[in-house]
Amino acid sequence: MNPEPNREPALVTGPCQSKQAGETQDRWWWVEPGVWTQRMLTRLDQSEPTTVWYGLWDKLISERNLQAAFWAVWRNRGAPGVDGQTVEQFETQESAQLAQLREELRTKRYRRQPARRVWIPKPGTTEKRPLGIPAVRDRTVEAALKQVLEPIFERDFAEHSYGFRPGRGCRQAAARVEELLKEGRLWCVDLDFKSYFDTIPHTPMLGLVKHRVVDGSVLALVEQCLKAGILTELRDWQPTEAGTPQGAVVSPLLANLYLNPLDHQMAQQGWQMVRYADDLVVLCRTREEAEQALAYLRQWAEKAGLTVHPT
Repeated sequence: MNPEPNREPALVTGPCQSKQAGETQDRWWWVEPGVWTQRMLTRLDQSEPTTVWYGLWDKLISERNLQAAFWAVWRNRGAPGVDGQTVEQFETQESAQLAQLREELRTKRYRRQPARRVWIPKPGTTEKRPLGIPAVRDRTVEAALKQVLEPIFERDFAEHSYGFRPGRGCRQAAARVEELLKEGRLWCVDLDFKSYFDTIPHTPMLGLVKHRVVDGSVLALVEQCLKAGILTELRDWQPTEAGTPQGAVVSPLLANLYLNPLDHQMAQQGWQMVRYADDLVVLCRTREEAEQALAYLRQWAEKAGLTVHPT
């Protein structure tokens, strides 16, 4: 049963500390106000790691959220998906297109189209990597989904994660590495995960989403995004049984979410790690410590269904 229209999402939470409204607003400057009201942000700040959210669907399919989502897609532009529709073509019928999308979502008739696969050069190599380009309408839905989910998971992300996060980037990551080097941590473990975005196992990924979100309609939409498949250059459809394609709006958020447990476990072990998406470094004081960290990362990756590529 769907919640009442405009009803704020409910949550189950434990003991917490209150925060001033201004402090909360400053922290969440980047959120979509049509989804996350001041009251909801205060509740989010006061939530526990075990807090679960439900009743999010009406927020996701609201006119204001879908409009803001298309504006985000419009700002990024990008190539058309499998249906050939460009951002400019969508824009010429914006009101009608968004109304149709909202009705499809409301009545559960929305079906995510496969992404159009293209190959782009991999920086620093002669290799190419696959990019999945969703249709403009699907990018709009994913942007609306991201605007609902991102604050929930951003609340839990570790301090030393810098990639694809609001107000963070390469400069902050590099500055943190310099700080650790100045502390005398001169032994470095430098690695990434092979074909990370294409190999994330879906079941544990969805499990991490379900740990915080229990709205069935939202969860079903996340699963649609993961399993929509790829249309190749030869117009052959290929299922996506693992991974979250690079090029999809929600992929960076899900990719960060899957590595979030590793972030916290590394911190609990006392290792100083800096991560940018699937690239990470661990700065250590001794060779022995670095070898221990690398062994731990290999073990974690094997359990998580990933492959480590040390460099």
